[in-house]
Order: sequence, then structure tokens, then C-alpha cells
Amino acid sequence: MLRKKRASAEKNEKATEAPKKKSRSSGRSIKSTGQGNVDDVYARLLLEAGICLKPGNSPNEIVVDQAVFQKRLHNLLKKSPQYPNIIKEFISGLESYIEDQEKFKSCLLPCVPQALDESTSSVSSYQESLVRLLLGVEILQSSVLGVLFEKLPEFMFEGVEESGLNTCRIVINQLKWLDRIVDCKDLAAKLLELVAVAPLELQRDIITSLPEILEDSQHGDIAQELKSLLQQNTQLTVPILDALSSLSLSPALLTEVRGVIMTTLVAVQLEDLPVIVKFILHTASALDANEVVSDLRRKLDLESVAPQHNTKAGRKGLSRFPPDNSKEDCVSLLLDVIKTAVRFQKTISEAWLKAVENVVETDEHKVIDLLVLFILHATNANHSRRGAEKLLRIKVREGHIREALLQRTFRDHGQVMRSFFPSILSLAQILLRSPETCVVSFGGSLYKLAFTTFDSYCQQEVVGSLVTHVCSGLLGEVDSALELLCELVTQKPEEMARYAVFVKGILDYMDNLTPQQIRRLFYALSSLAFGKDQGSHIQDDMHIVLRKQLSSSVPKYRRIGIIGAVMVIGSMASTRDSDESSTAPQAESLPKERHRQVTGLLELLRSCTEACPESAALYYDELANLLQTYKLDLQVQEWIGKSVLEDFQEDFVIDLGPDIQGSFPFPASVMYNLDEDDSQGGIAINLLPLLAEDLQRKGEQWSLRQDKGKKRVSPLCLAPFFRLLRLCEEKQDHGDLEEIDALLGCPVILTDLDVVEKVDSLSKAEREFLCSLLFYAISWFREVANAFCRQKDPEMKMKVVSRLQNISYLQALLERLLRATPGFVPPLANFDCDSSQLAALLPSAAPPKKGKKEGSGRKRKASSKNSSGGASQLQEGTEVEESQQELPLDPEPAVGVSLASYRPFFRELDVELLSVIQCGLLSRSLLDTELHSHERVEVQLGPAELVFLLEDMWRKLEVSLTAAPAKRSPFRKSGRSVGFSHLHQRSPREIATLWIQLLPTLCTHLENCHNYFQAMLSANQGVLDGPGLNTKEHQLTCSVLQLLLQILHTAFSWNDFTEHEQRPLLKSALEVLAVRLKEQEAAPSLEELIRHSFEYLLNFRSSVPTLSSALSLTQLLIVISANQMSCREQIAPLVRHFLCQEWVAPPGGKERGVRDSSSLQALLSIYLEYTEDVLRTVEDIAGTGVTELMNTAKDGSSKTFPTLNRQTFLVFYRGMMVKLEKYVQRIPPARQGDGNEVQCEQLLTWNLAVRDFHILVNLVKVFDSRPVINVCLKYGRLFLETFLKLGMPLLDFSFKKHKEDVQSLLKTFQLSTRQLHHMCGHSKIRQDTGLTNHVPALKKSLEQFVYRVKAMLALNHCQEAFWLGNLKNRDLQGEEILSQRSQADDQDEEEDASQLPEEESSDEEQSRGLEKEKKSSEEEEATDDSD
Repeated sequence: MLRKKRASAEKNEKATEAPKKKSRSSGRSIKSTGQGNVDDVYARLLLEAGICLKPGNSPNEIVVDQAVFQKRLHNLLKKSPQYPNIIKEFISGLESYIEDQEKFKSCLLPCVPQALDESTSSVSSYQESLVRLLLGVEILQSSVLGVLFEKLPEFMFEGVEESGLNTCRIVINQLKWLDRIVDCKDLAAKLLELVAVAPLELQRDIITSLPEILEDSQHGDIAQELKSLLQQNTQLTVPILDALSSLSLSPALLTEVRGVIMTTLVAVQLEDLPVIVKFILHTASALDANEVVSDLRRKLDLESVAPQHNTKAGRKGLSRFPPDNSKEDCVSLLLDVIKTAVRFQKTISEAWLKAVENVVETDEHKVIDLLVLFILHATNANHSRRGAEKLLRIKVREGHIREALLQRTFRDHGQVMRSFFPSILSLAQILLRSPETCVVSFGGSLYKLAFTTFDSYCQQEVVGSLVTHVCSGLLGEVDSALELLCELVTQKPEEMARYAVFVKGILDYMDNLTPQQIRRLFYALSSLAFGKDQGSHIQDDMHIVLRKQLSSSVPKYRRIGIIGAVMVIGSMASTRDSDESSTAPQAESLPKERHRQVTGLLELLRSCTEACPESAALYYDELANLLQTYKLDLQVQEWIGKSVLEDFQEDFVIDLGPDIQGSFPFPASVMYNLDEDDSQGGIAINLLPLLAEDLQRKGEQWSLRQDKGKKRVSPLCLAPFFRLLRLCEEKQDHGDLEEIDALLGCPVILTDLDVVEKVDSLSKAEREFLCSLLFYAISWFREVANAFCRQKDPEMKMKVVSRLQNISYLQALLERLLRATPGFVPPLANFDCDSSQLAALLPSAAPPKKGKKEGSGRKRKASSKNSSGGASQLQEGTEVEESQQELPLDPEPAVGVSLASYRPFFRELDVELLSVIQCGLLSRSLLDTELHSHERVEVQLGPAELVFLLEDMWRKLEVSLTAAPAKRSPFRKSGRSVGFSHLHQRSPREIATLWIQLLPTLCTHLENCHNYFQAMLSANQGVLDGPGLNTKEHQLTCSVLQLLLQILHTAFSWNDFTEHEQRPLLKSALEVLAVRLKEQEAAPSLEELIRHSFEYLLNFRSSVPTLSSALSLTQLLIVISANQMSCREQIAPLVRHFLCQEWVAPPGGKERGVRDSSSLQALLSIYLEYTEDVLRTVEDIAGTGVTELMNTAKDGSSKTFPTLNRQTFLVFYRGMMVKLEKYVQRIPPARQGDGNEVQCEQLLTWNLAVRDFHILVNLVKVFDSRPVINVCLKYGRLFLETFLKLGMPLLDFSFKKHKEDVQSLLKTFQLSTRQLHHMCGHSKIRQDTGLTNHVPALKKSLEQFVYRVKAMLALNHCQEAFWLGNLKNRDLQGEEILSQRSQADDQDEEEDASQLPEEESSDEEQSRGLEKEKKSSEEEEATDDSD
């Protein structure tokens, strides 16, 4: 190839030889025709070299190859006799020639090749311009550059010509990619001088061309100049960054440049941001990525980029920002840059996550944070998707990223957010499945904003995703999704109507929905189908579904049909348009056709439910809920209420006469009449006759219309029908119940309840009849109390309190009856759930197991039998769960039945009834016939009634205000929430607000209990069980105090109190407590309120009467203290005070049993958790308290810890072993590089831990019960494994420096391991599988320990100090197990006697350390070869 090229070059030279000669001989003619007045030297040399200049703007012709031209011109100049002066003449000729702008421009344009004759070979089709060819001649380059830079200012301010050429830009292009630059430094200086005076566009062209003009040697210097220029003129930021990106820079210089860019970031144009961010991210190294991204995040402010919502702000931003319609494009480009960097640079992805994570203040979070999280989630690379999900969840949970920020992001950058829709939908799905309320709320906001902001495709995807959530079967997920659907239907009915067919698909998955979920579903569907101006096509489908369900013979589907039909009636008959408006009392009535449809559906409901009392009762309840929650059309209200009052009077109310006609199982008696003056000629509730008739016709087919006029009525419908009647009256009379107030005080036809005393002599049928009668009576009184609790009349308030007293008394009687009637299934009182589900909540039919069934293994004392119903209910609810270990219990009398298990079989109490606890002493005067006052009657809310109300409040708070989100399995329904249908229609915030309103009254009752116990202590010289103690009153007061503490604990544990939105509620609750301690400032901080509330509650520590109350108070204080160290430091002294107190039960005996043992275990766990020094505390209890216990009589207890006795020893022992094992797990692992002080501190910690372990293990010799040995074997192995993992590395490193300490530690530990061997032998001898299950794993750990000690000695060159010896199998007391005596026993005993404490099995190898020569510590352990 080289030869060919050379031959070609020679041929070209020969071919051009003739033209040369010709030009010499006839040069004049050429000059005259082609050059005009051009200088002879300039034109002659060019012509001789091979270029022919053309006149005007015609392109110059080149007749030779470019390289040949440059070589010839160079030789001509170099060999000229006038060299170097000829160069000046040549440049002068060039200057004169280009004075003509047209000729100058032709010199800048490419030359045209010309073939002089056919025999010559043609040159390349593309040729460079004359100027660029001259720049390629080294001896001319500097001079030509000077000429160009002098000529350039003439064209600086000229724009683009008609031909599309820009002279300045063409000149700059001549300088690019030159083969060699003679003086690069001078060229750079000239270019920068030109930049200083050039206009903006030319500046940009020059700067962006610098990397293509200059050599690598000048990159560092030019970068410094560009850095300075960057600080002076931000308009040149983009071209400078383009140039810098192409330069070879050192990391230090790159960092400097990036720092300068960061300082100018806030002032750059919006359209320049993508380029700037791209440079910053692409130049970030792995070492400084975190710092760079964090700084970039801090400087980027997209909120100022958002479309202006006010004209002033809009005008102010015109200078910097482009028009609004292009802003989103700029932001989109910026996010694309970030997305590219995140996708291809792992360090940038991690740095963005870290930058967002490090923001701890809510106000510091920006829109860019959310956008970046969406980018990271949309990018599957580098595991950023999972990291973004986790970080967003954490930020939402901590309240750092809130819904307001999300709303601003969607509002200002909706177009950009649309591109992230798949990620938004995925995140919303994940967040909605979270068990945390705040996270679910944020996920719901994602759904709602996506639906309201994006296009129809996205709306369809949102609805489809929500429907999928509803069909998942997870209770929390279904609730959240249905609530979102209902919100969207309410806020965007027209948009949702398009996707009604998707929502309708949920009807196929209703089998696993709760009643409240079914209500929400039918609310959404009926609003879509029957809302105003909707005309949805699903109306017919819904009618078909409802008729099918209502006519079903399966109770479950009939219930769904009733609930759905009533919700449809609510949507069809509601008057939404006139809810708030107008002064006109008459709202626009329903169209006749719509009214006809509503009444037809009501008639259908009545006809379909009349054949089943349960269905009829559910219909009445649902209709009552409808009246309570909807504002119905007046005509519909009148239609519903027109026959309710007459039907109720006809079915359930009779006039009192001299006697009651009929044959009943028990004599009828008129009871609980509160209207004494109406004893003659009054009315009564006909309960006993209705129940008797219902039982007589139990096997007959139900029909409300029998014998053409004889109406059959079930007592099941009494309470639901009355609730419907009451709500109808409230709606018609605006809350006044004067028309039906006679039902509050009227008597009930029951029987003489003295028969309960003879319950053992009654037959099973008679006992069940009495039980049913009492259930109906209690439910009636509960519903009556619900109805009239909000009436302001003092007389009505008195009657409500009296009804509560009636309930307490009847519940006490019912408990006695239920004890004698095992297996009894009560009549239903809540009809929206499955009866089989309710029956599963009942206690077992077997009397011995009855008390244990309903409380998960809880037992009760016999004293509970004689307490009121409220006290009995309390005992089931307030007991702490029994631990799974065997606890020694004292024999207790036969247990009774608690009505807590039967709670779903009573009518639900409305939350408004809880306000009755605010009632004080109520009184009224009775008038004689002359209307003179002759008697004054007083009624006060007693302890039993207070217990009844407080227990119901506690249960409502437990259901509504969840302390910790519980994850439930699919299609599983919680029995705890059964019977709270009305409560589920209230939001948790409403319940919390109501509780705060009652909180001052609760505090008053709490203080009354405190005063009661303080007065008792003062009267009895500091003891609670003094002479003349009213046991029942004491028990009820204890129950009141316990319930009050539990109510406060449950409410303050509400998970939503940690959210920012609920913070005002929390502050208002704390203010109620704090103000009772002392008057507060105008606006106290949350920390002050917490501290004062803690001090207020701490004052009750001296008056807690029981161990369970002490536990409740402690748990309440822990919740109140939050994270305030000053409060949390007082927890341990308080619990120690409780542990050092002797607790006495009301009859005078000590508190014992499972309930008290579990309370004690919880208190001990709290004490060990909050104490400053766990090891000292364990040593104090085990060394002092247990030693005192061993020196007492059988029934004695420790003086220091009176709660520690032989019955509770297992509780203390287990608690100490568990805490000790957890404590050593948290000891930091040793490292070889740790300092001497660190090693000494860790060695001291392990010495104390091993000493405590030795004390606890040795206690088994005295307390050798099976549960104690079980605990020791289990946690002893765990302690040993932790020592091997964390303790032995410390001994490896510290052996040489701290031989004595290591030796002491191992000697002490050796004693413990030998005792563990004794327990292994004892377990085998006893053949107790519960104990022997622990032996193999323990033996394995002991064997590992032997060889680990040997390895430690070998590491420290003391392996000769380690040796193995055979030990004997011994029992717990150290006696040899004869059945395993080996032949070498005597010899082994002699060997054992010469060493440290001796022990264990004949087949066991025990490592022993001999520190006589090396002063090294060692260890002994056993390996059982026989196993």
C-alpha cells in the first residue's frame, strides 16, 4: 500500500509539471484574467502551489491534492531567497486580498477541484477551504491566525445571511481539528480575548468549539479560565459545561468546577437546568456522589418552576422562566437526566436515596424528593425499586412526607407525573396493603389524585386496582378500598359512572364481606345507579341481584339483600341538593316515578322479611340506620313512620289491668315500673306472654298474617322495632321524644325473679326460658337507655340511670342462671352477622371448662359470683393473657360465668349513652293528688352502673382505636368486633373526640377512687383489709379504677396519635390531664404537656389496690412518657415500688393465681427493661430476694420483695433468665483493634453476666421443680451459645493482658456448666420428655465450648495447660448416679478432687484449666460419648 501511495504521488507531481512551466511562460495572461489587482507574490505562490483564485464569490479551484498543495507552498516559501521576508509579503497579500468581504468568504468556503487535462487523475471530491489549507502550513499558521482574528470583528454583529451562512461561525470552524497547532497557548489566549468582546451567540460558538480546537495540554488552563467565566456570566453556563464535558480534567479541578456550578444553580435559566444537572451527575465519582447529590437536591427547587397561580408572581418570573406551556417540558427533560443517571450509575441511585433519607424535617422535603422516589421506583436497575418503596413508607410513617406535598406535586406537575403512572399505581397498591393507618391514608391519596389528575385510561386502571383490593379478602385492605371508592363516587360521580361496570363486579365477591363493607359497597353502587342525572345502566342489574338475594332461603344471602336494598333506598330517596342550603324548609320532593320505586322496594322488603323474625329485625335495624345517616325525602319519611307507632303499640304494648290473662311457664308479674303514679291504667311491655307464645309455636311455620287477622309477633323484634320508632320520632320532632317518653318508665311483664334462688330445682326448659326472658329484658332496657340518654329533662335522666341499675341487677341474676344452664344459646340481639359465628364465641357447654373457655384459659375467683354484672364483665376483660408456662396456682373455688362472652347477644349501646357517666346526683319530687310535693326521690350513678358504662367504653375504644395495626389473614373475621355495627359507622377520630370530651369526667372518677382508697388506708392504719371492710364496694371501686386506667391506656395507645394530623387531638387530651395538676400557660408545648400529664398520673401510685391495677398504671405511664427520658427514668423506681409492696386481696389473703402471676410477670419484665443496670438488678433479686425467701417458712416471702414467694418464684426466675439472655445478646462483639479500656469494660460486663448466670443456675438445687429446670435448660443453652459467639472472641484478644480476669470468668462459668450437666442427667433419669428435649442441643453446645476453650489457649500458646478428664454422672444435688458408674470411678474421683469444683458423667470429657505454670484460665465441659 505504501508503494502504491508513493507511486501515485510521484505520478501526480509529473502530471502537474507541464502546467507549471506553462504558468511561468504565460503568467501575465493568467494574472490578468484570474487575479485582478492581487499582490504578485501571494497569487503567484498560490498558483504555483496548485490553487487558482477566482473573482467575486466564486469558489477557488484546486488542481492538486490538499497535502501536495501544502507541501509545495511550504517548500516554495522555505526555499525562496527572500525567506523569511517572503512570508510577510505573502501575509500582506492575503490581507489585501480578503479586504473584499466577498473574496474573504470565498476563502472560507471549500475549494472546487479542477482537472486540467484528461490524462491527469482527478483529485478528491471534497476539498478544504483556502484558509484552512493555509492554517495547515506550519510556517504560516500563526500569521494566518492573526489575520483571521483581526478580520473577525468586522462580522461579529452580523446575523445569519440569506444563504444561511454565518461568517464568524465559519471562521471558528476553520480552527477545529487542525493536524498541529504551532502555538496552542497563544491560540487559547486569543480565543478567550475574543470571547470577552464577542456577542452572546458567538461566545457560545467559541466556547463549545474549544475542545475541538485546542490540544490536550491546554485543557487544564482553559478549564480554569472557563471556571472564572462561569462565575461572571451565567448565560454561558450551558456552552461552558458542554466544553468542560469534553475536556480532560483532573478530579480536583473537576470538583472545583462542580462547586462553582452549584453556587450558580439557583440563578440559571430553567431551560439550562437539564444540562447543568447532567454535568453534575455524570461527573460525580463514587467517593463524592453522596455529597454532590445532597447538595444538588438542596439547590433544586421545582416549586418555583410550577405554573404561577397569581399574576404578580407570574410577571415576576417572566425574566427567568419560559412560558408555562414549556415549563413542564423543561422539568420533564430534567427528570429524564436524573433517570438516566440513576439507571446507569449505581452510586447516584444510592446517593439519591441517602439524600432523601437524611432529611428529617417535614418542611425541608420538596417536590423533587417525591419525583425522585417515583423515578427510582420506575427504574428496576440497582434494586432502587425496593429501596424507594421502603424509604417512602418510612417517610410517610414518620410524618416527614405528607399528603399536602403529594397534592402540590400532582397540582403543579401533573403532566410529568403522568409518565410515572405505573409506579404511582404500584406504590399505591403496596401502601394500601400496609397495616399502618397513616401509610394506608397516603396510598389512598395516591389513588385519588391519580384519578382526579390523569386521563381516562389511568382512571380505569385506578378503579380496576381498587376493585382488586376489595376482592382480596383482607379486612383492612377491603375497608380502605371501599372507602376510597365511596369517596370517588361522592366527589367525582360523573367520572365514576363510566366505570360502574367494574364496581358492579364486586357483587360476585360479597360472600366474605362484613356487614359494614356491604353497606359501603351498596352505597357506592346505588349512588352510581340512582344518583342525580346518572341514568346508569346498572339499575336493572342491581334490582335483579337484590330480588334474588331477598328471595333466597339462605340467611346469609338474605342478610346481604336486606342491607343492600336499604342502602339503595337511601340513595334513591336522599335529598342531597338541599342539605345545607336554604332558608326554605321544604326541599324539592322526589319525582313520582322515583317515589313509586322507593315505596315499591320498601314493600318488597317488608314482604320478604315478614316470614322470618331475624330478617324482620335486621330490616328494622337497617332502616333505623338509614334514618340516622341519610336525609331522606319527607314523603318517604312519612311513609316509613306512618305505621311504625301503631304497629309497635299493637304488637308489644298492652294496657295494665287487674290481672294478666294467659297460661305461662311462670306467673306473670309487672316489674320495673318507674312511673309510680301510673300504676293503675298504665301501659306495659308485653314480654313474658310474647316469649311464651313464641316458644309454644316454635315448630310452626312463621307467618305474620295467620288466621286472617291473628298476628304473630316475635320478641326478637322488640328492641329493633323500638329503635326504628325512636329514630322516626327524632326525625319528625327534631330530637324530641315526648310522644314516646312513656316507654322509658313503663313496666315490663316478667315473672317474680325470686325463682332464681331456686334455680337448681327447675327443669332445663324452665331455666332456658328464664335465661331468654332476662336476655330480652336486658336488651330492652339497653335500647331504652340508648333512646333517652340525650334528653335534657332531669326526670328522664333519672329514669335512664334507673334503667342502668335495672340492667346491673338483671345481669347479676342472669349470671347465676347461666351457671346452672350450660350449653344455653341466647336469642340474637345483633342481626347483621351469622348466628353460627356468634355461637362460636360462647363458652363450652361443659361446666368445669366454662370459666376457662371464654377467657382463653383464665380463671376467676369465687368472689366474682356475688358481684354485679358489671364487675363480672370486667374480670374477663381486664385479665392479662396467661403465660404459656406452668404456674403454681392455689386451689380456687368453682368458677362462675362471665357475661363478657355473651356480649354479642345484648343490644349494642350507642356511644352517646357513655355521656351518662357525667351525671351526678339526680333528684325529683313526687306530687300528691293536690299537686303538692310529698316525697323527694334521689338517684345516683352507682359503682356497678359506672363499671357497666366504663367497660363498654373500654371495649369500644379497643375496637375503634387500634394501638398497633394487626395483620389478619385473608377471609378471617375477628370475633372481637362482632356486635359493634353502630360503632363501625363512626370514624376513629370521632370516637377519639368523644373520649376527649368525657376525659375530665373520667379524671374526676379516677380521683374519687384515689380518695376512697386513701381514706380507707387512713381509717385502717395503712392497710386495705381492715375491720368492717365492705367487700362488694371495695371490689367495685377496684374495678372502676382498673377500667379507668385501661381506658386511658387504650386511648393514648392509639396508633394515629403519632401522625401529624392527629397531633392537635393528642395535645387537647394531654391538656385535660395537665390542667388538673396545675394551670397551664397560654400555649404549652407538647413536651411540657407530656411531663405534666405524667406527673399527674404518677400521683395515683399510692392508691392502686391490686397488682393488675399497678400494671395498668405502669403501662399507661409508659405510653404517656413517649420518648422523654426524664419521664422514662421514673418507670423503674415505680415498678420496683410495686414489686416491693405486699398485695392483699379484699378477704385478707394474698393475691395469687394465674391473673396475678401474669401481672407480676409483666411488671418484672418492665422493671428489668427500664432499670439502668440489668446485671446489678438481677443479682439483687437473685442474691438478696431469693436468699431471704429460702430462709423463710413455707408460706413466707422475701422481705425486700414481698411479691417473691414460693408460688411466684417461677415468674421471677423465668423473667431474670429471659432478660439476662437478651442482655448478653446486646453486648457489642469484641474486635482485635479495640483499646485496652474497651476490652476491660467488656470483660467486666461478661464477668458480671457470668456471675449472675451462676447464681441463677445454682438456684435449681433449692427450687428443683420441673418448670424451673425447664426454664434453666432452655435459657441456659441460649446463654451458652451467646457466650460462644460474643464472649469467647473477647477472651481470645484479652487473654494475654488480663489473664487473672479471664481465669476468674472461666472458673465461675465452669461451675455453671457442671450444674447444667447435672440437670441433663436428672432429665434422663426422670425420663421427662419435656426436659430431655433440651438435652441434645445443650450437650452439643457444651462440647463446642470445650474445644473453643482449647482453641483459645492454643491461640495464646498455652495449649499445654489444657487437658481432658472423665467425670461422673450426678444428680441435681451432686450425688453420683449409680446406674452409670464406670470402672474407673475411684480413679476419676481422686483426679476430680485435685481440681476446681468437680462434676459430671463417666462418659463426659471435661476440660480443665491449670493456671499454675502459665497462669492461664481454662474451662471444663463434657462430651457424652454414650449419646
